[in-house]
Amino acid sequence: MVMLVDVPRMASWISYVGPEAAIEGIRSRLEADYRRWPDFDKTPRIAAHSPLGVIELMPIADAERYAFKYVNGHPANPLRGYQTVTAFGALADVHNGYPVLVAEMTLLTALRTAATSAMAAVALARSDSHTMAVIGNGSQSEFQALGMRAALGIDTLRIWDTDPTAMAKLARNLAPLGFEIHCATSAEDACRGADIVTTCTADKTLATIVRDEWIAPGTHLNAIGGDCPGKTELDPAILNRGDVFVEFTPQTRIEGEIQQLHPDHPVTELWTVLDGTVAGRTHDDQVTVFDSVGFALEDFSALSYLADAVAGTRFAGTVDLIADPDDPRDLFSLVAGEEAAVRAASAA
Repeated sequence: MVMLVDVPRMASWISYVGPEAAIEGIRSRLEADYRRWPDFDKTPRIAAHSPLGVIELMPIADAERYAFKYVNGHPANPLRGYQTVTAFGALADVHNGYPVLVAEMTLLTALRTAATSAMAAVALARSDSHTMAVIGNGSQSEFQALGMRAALGIDTLRIWDTDPTAMAKLARNLAPLGFEIHCATSAEDACRGADIVTTCTADKTLATIVRDEWIAPGTHLNAIGGDCPGKTELDPAILNRGDVFVEFTPQTRIEGEIQQLHPDHPVTELWTVLDGTVAGRTHDDQVTVFDSVGFALEDFSALSYLADAVAGTRFAGTVDLIADPDDPRDLFSLVAGEEAAVRAASAA
C-alpha cells in the first residue's frame, strides 16, 4: 500500500498545524535541500502549452528519492468555475522504484511557494523589513504573507489587485490574523514604503505590473507570477538595476522575468547564496530580485517534509497502487481469475 494524502487530509493537516507553521517547516527542509543542490538530478520542467494554459510535469531525484509534480496553469479558469492551478504529486524510493507517497499538491504547492519566497527573502531582503506589498491578491497571496511573517516578522501589508473583490477577500482573510492592511489605490501606491514587493498575478501576458521608478533603494522584489514563456510582471529596468537571483537558470531563462533580457544577462542561482559560496545582499541600498518560476526541488522538499510529518497519523491514508503478485514474475496471476486458477490446478 502507498501513503495517500488527499485534499480532505491535506486541508485537515494544514488546519491542525497551522499554515504558518507548515510553511516554516517546509522552509527549513527547503534550505537544507538547496544547500545540497549538486546531489540532485535536475531538469527543466516538461510543458505542454495550449491557447488556454499550460500543463507541466516537474521531475527530480537524489540518490534516495524521486519526486514529480503534475501541475496546470489556466488563467481563465476562474471565469469558468475552475481553479487556475491544480496539482498532484508523488514521492518514490529510488532503490526499488516503488511509490511511497501520493499527494494532492494544489494546497501543498501554495505552502511550498510561500516557503520558497520566504527562504529567498531571508537571504536577500533587509533584516529590518516589516512592510510588504502584495500585488495580485489571488490564491497565493495569503500564503505569501504568512510565510514572510513567519520568516521575517512582516506585519504590514499594502495590497493591490485589479479586481476589488480579490482585495476584499485578502483583507477579510488576513486582518483577523493580526496584519495591518492598507488597501492601495494602484500598484504604484502599493509599492510606496514597501520593504518587500511580491508580484503574483495570473494573466499569462508580457506585462509591466511594477515600474522601476516605483522601487525605492533597498527593496527586495519577490517576482513569482512570471512562470511561463510570454509572461512577465516587472519593468526590465528593475532587472538591469538590481541583482537577480534565480532557482534553476536554464528554466528561468525561458520562463522568468529574465526572458526579457539578453540570454547572457548575469544572474545568481539562489543555492550558491544559501550554501555561502556567493554573497546575497551586500548593502542596505541594494535592490534584489528573486525571479522565481517554481522548481522541482521545492516540490521534492515539500513532499518529503509532508511524508515525514503525517506518517502514522490520521492525516495519512493508503491507496493500493502496486500490482504485487506472490511471484514477482507472474503478473498474469492477478488477472487470470478464479476459473483459470482452478483449471491450472486441475491440469497440475
